[in-house]
Amino acid sequence: MVKVGVYNNLKVLRITGIGAYLDDGADGILLPKRFVPPGLRAGEEIEVFVYHDSDNRLIATTQKPKGIVGDLVQLKVVSVTKQGAFLDWGLMKDIFVPASQQRSKMLVGGEYMVQIYIDERTGRVAATEKTESKLSNDVLTVKEMELVDLVISRSTDIGYVVIINDKHTGMLYTNEVFQAVEPGQKLKGYIKKIRPDNKIDVALGKPGYKRVEDETTKIMGLLTANNGYLPYNDKSSPEDIYTFFGMSKKAFKMAVGSLYKQQLISLTQTGIQLVGEE
Repeated sequence: MVKVGVYNNLKVLRITGIGAYLDDGADGILLPKRFVPPGLRAGEEIEVFVYHDSDNRLIATTQKPKGIVGDLVQLKVVSVTKQGAFLDWGLMKDIFVPASQQRSKMLVGGEYMVQIYIDERTGRVAATEKTESKLSNDVLTVKEMELVDLVISRSTDIGYVVIINDKHTGMLYTNEVFQAVEPGQKLKGYIKKIRPDNKIDVALGKPGYKRVEDETTKIMGLLTANNGYLPYNDKSSPEDIYTFFGMSKKAFKMAVGSLYKQQLISLTQTGIQLVGEE
């Protein structure tokens, strides 16, 4: 059975002057001539993406869209009408975002994170900016301190709404972000807290000492590359520490503390020193 909005492996029924017709259990789906690979023959199978053309007919292509049904992608608006906006998703036919599926009026040239879905009324592939409506926190598949995949959905007054493992939504708080982030960006993080109402707080990186292990390795590498000494300590500003180490001051202090306890570094009035490098 042919599925719309995803890749299908279909058998070639016949080759004609306008392209190849692929087996859909009926008259066949057209793969236009411009997309037919040289040497393709009847009876062979080919992987194609299937969607509706401007006349609402199913059509196949060997072009690769920037996302398939279910995917969250950052796409650019190429035109706007009263009914909605058209976004470039890598195919000859742009993908449509109905006005009802926009958070605010989309503008030509703007880039927005959307989720690709099948419109129940038309059966066509479409996109929505209201990504959270396609997700659910009713039944959670994650637990506290678990490592997860995150996608930045949108910014709020207190932080960023994130999508967790393509299944749930959570909150990443601004005061816990020490790097530049933007909608559509994919990051690694962990479940920091699950509230009684199933709302989820997340943080970037790894939890607890798993994070410290990574940061201590980074600091040791930087010390080695800088003749065993770095002019940073607990008196350094959070901005200076993040600029040089790419970590928060809290993470820096935890990592330095761990290295000091292991007697791998010594603390000076102006920075940190590898033991044996004084």
